[in-house]
Amino acid sequence: MREAGMFDYLIVGAGYAGSVLAERLARVSGKRVLVCDRRSHIAGNAYDHYNDAGVLVHKYGPHIFHTNSREVFEYLSQFTEWRQYEHRVLGSVDGQLLPIPINLDTINRYYGLNLTSFQVEEFLNSIAEKREQIRTSEDVVVNRVGRELYEKFFRNYTRKQWGLDPSELDASVTARVPIRTNRDDRYFADSYQAMPLHGYTRMFEKMLDHPNIKIMLNTDYRDIERIIPYKEMIYTGPVDEFFDFRHGKLPYRSLEFKHETKDTEVYQSAPVVNYPNDNLYTRITEFKYLTGQEHRKTSLVYEYPRAEGDPYYPVPRPENAELYAKYKTLADETQGVHFVGRLATYKYYNMDQVVAQALTTYKKITGERDAANVPQS
Repeated sequence: MREAGMFDYLIVGAGYAGSVLAERLARVSGKRVLVCDRRSHIAGNAYDHYNDAGVLVHKYGPHIFHTNSREVFEYLSQFTEWRQYEHRVLGSVDGQLLPIPINLDTINRYYGLNLTSFQVEEFLNSIAEKREQIRTSEDVVVNRVGRELYEKFFRNYTRKQWGLDPSELDASVTARVPIRTNRDDRYFADSYQAMPLHGYTRMFEKMLDHPNIKIMLNTDYRDIERIIPYKEMIYTGPVDEFFDFRHGKLPYRSLEFKHETKDTEVYQSAPVVNYPNDNLYTRITEFKYLTGQEHRKTSLVYEYPRAEGDPYYPVPRPENAELYAKYKTLADETQGVHFVGRLATYKYYNMDQVVAQALTTYKKITGERDAANVPQS
């Protein structure tokens, strides 16, 4: 029998990883779950809210949902309707706003050419600096598009974002951004691209709306773990912090967000404009493009990368991977604690990847092969 007042799981963090596991454990497995978060809200970095002007904004920068996983999309569809949305980004380069990722139109407009899709591949090959081995983010880009496009579109943006030159970063950073030889100007090419119709926070509220789930906000788990009885823990915070930085601090990049509301219906010509130049900010997002909200005012966010602050992006370098491996060994040896999510596994996951990891973890925890209760992809 379950002891009175005993929770089956203490879940640390109310973002995607923690909320998905809380929902599955409570709704499907009938477990009693306590979710705690140091912040004053649920939904983690995906949290959105209406600002003082009544415009729906993403507090921690733009969150664009996209996935190739039918399982993930159908799982989240239980908690939200969707607004179809295909994300588009422009880059401010030499006084022009050009499509990013680089595509046929980007190249033609930048170089003043009129190439076809068939000709542009030959052109790219003519300007590429071929590398025998692809080790760094610089290698990825110059190998594909050459030095000039690398300098104009990638190098300074990456240096601002990561505080490191692309030559110092793992190839995975710039490998995420495709180079296209057609006119496809969508930022993502995934099968499912949409935004929660009523926002991310509303989706999380529905996900966590269950009598078996209790939520404590403004709460550090260390303040309650010895007071409130539970059987197992699911931890989604920074893995190095969990172990009191025993092997040293894992490097993360942070962001500072400066929100601004303007007394105009539209401010810029795209949802996001990147600034791969000398501006201190990396990009400006205009939220009404993302949400579809009609409002006489518009709200923007400027993103300033920082070395200190909330941990957002694990820094992909070999020495950091080696350091994380030491923490993973500790995590694997820690009984009764499951480490899930971007911070707990030191991986640069997109939202859908965190959901997929949480669903997989749930099946592993419970041993129920079809526990996600959605069609398998």
